[in-house]
Amino acid sequence: MEYRFPDKFFFGAAASGPQTEGTAGKKGMDIYEFWYESEPEDFYHMVGPKSASDFYHRYVEDIGLMKEMGLDSYRTSIEWSRLIPDGTGEVDQDAVDFYNNVIDEMIRQGIKPYINLFHFDLPVSLQEKGGWERRETVDAYVDYAVTCFELFGDRVKNWFTFSDPLVPAEQGYVEGHHYPKVRNLKRAIQVGYNMIVAHAAAVRAFREMAAEGEIGIIMNLSPVYPRSDSKADLEAAEACDLFINRSFLDPVLKGEFPEKLVRMLERSEILPEAREGDRELISGSRVDVLGVSYFKPRRVMAPADRLQEGLSYYFVNYRMPGRRMNVYRGWEIYEKGIYDLLTDLRTNYGNPPCFIAENGIGVENEERYRLDGEIHDNYRIDYMKDHLKWILRAIEEGSLCRGYHAWSFTDNWSWNNGFKNRYGFVAVDTATQKRTVKLSGEWMKDVTRDRGFSD
Repeated sequence: MEYRFPDKFFFGAAASGPQTEGTAGKKGMDIYEFWYESEPEDFYHMVGPKSASDFYHRYVEDIGLMKEMGLDSYRTSIEWSRLIPDGTGEVDQDAVDFYNNVIDEMIRQGIKPYINLFHFDLPVSLQEKGGWERRETVDAYVDYAVTCFELFGDRVKNWFTFSDPLVPAEQGYVEGHHYPKVRNLKRAIQVGYNMIVAHAAAVRAFREMAAEGEIGIIMNLSPVYPRSDSKADLEAAEACDLFINRSFLDPVLKGEFPEKLVRMLERSEILPEAREGDRELISGSRVDVLGVSYFKPRRVMAPADRLQEGLSYYFVNYRMPGRRMNVYRGWEIYEKGIYDLLTDLRTNYGNPPCFIAENGIGVENEERYRLDGEIHDNYRIDYMKDHLKWILRAIEEGSLCRGYHAWSFTDNWSWNNGFKNRYGFVAVDTATQKRTVKLSGEWMKDVTRDRGFSD
């Protein structure tokens, strides 16, 4: 069967600055670098971000490989702590030169730059003062965003304020898996709220500058499925959806927070602190485009009792029998979930322009699949095919999904998972930094040439 995408549908890849650049030339420090220096045992095989995939030195080579693969766009991020080492104040000229060179090289080789401003990597100097729990961080972020618009906006026309803002709030302040390793739902809600305010203020600043192009945000979304049709399970699924999806989607697409969520937080006495004018700011700063990161669904059920703390008071995870798993990451593989997300955006959010900003599969020890010098990652090809089929179906039903960015272009360092799981079209030998295109990269070259694939 043939699967062909519209002519304007774009194919690209995504990554982030802190996961690819390494720390060469960097004068500031982000929270993950600080965490690694403080507690290296928290990181898989004690591998930190020092080298990453050395994009800092190898960006010309990597961008050339993107061009060979036929990709037309690449999303990465500016590192706040590289550009402004202390989080506020003086801009580092070496960083300006680096990002100018990267952007110019992308344009020279025909790769459209999609630039994100924040991918978890808060400058440690701001974290030490309270991080995203403080409004001062919001102010610092807006100043940083405006600096980026002024420095690079003459060439960058696709901006994103945040990538996956749920992650710092949930993993850093609810689950305690990421730095600062807090477990406190009220503090997490304040973190999430302040990031939404920061996003809205950056959008407003972008428009007040009359900057050319579009500005949006990238959300890691998960369709939520209840264990059963019982009232308790349905209520648990609704609560989960409100916390992990609609708490961010509603303000950026509708300009307001979900009323049901507000009432839930009021009853639990965990509403965030707000300031006068926040409501109007958020209402007037809806995005031009939404990036959707999708890797897994959420399956939940009602808690057995209400004695748990945090999100477990509202819902708990449900392990559905027979589910397909990526055993290396511990995530369920459910391709239809991407269709369900796009359908929800079309039916409940006015069908905003969007694109798939992240989608991919990480596998451990991919070297075992190397044959004649090339990694035969057929599982990655199958994974992407199966998701692209559902994306195409959503488009045929009217979704305004513009494109697909695979995660990721090269293998990259992944927070406290280090290089445990490899996601890239291009293998990276971490000892030598040698690049080798995988079978999936050859396949993607055919996809970009043919505007689709056969199955």
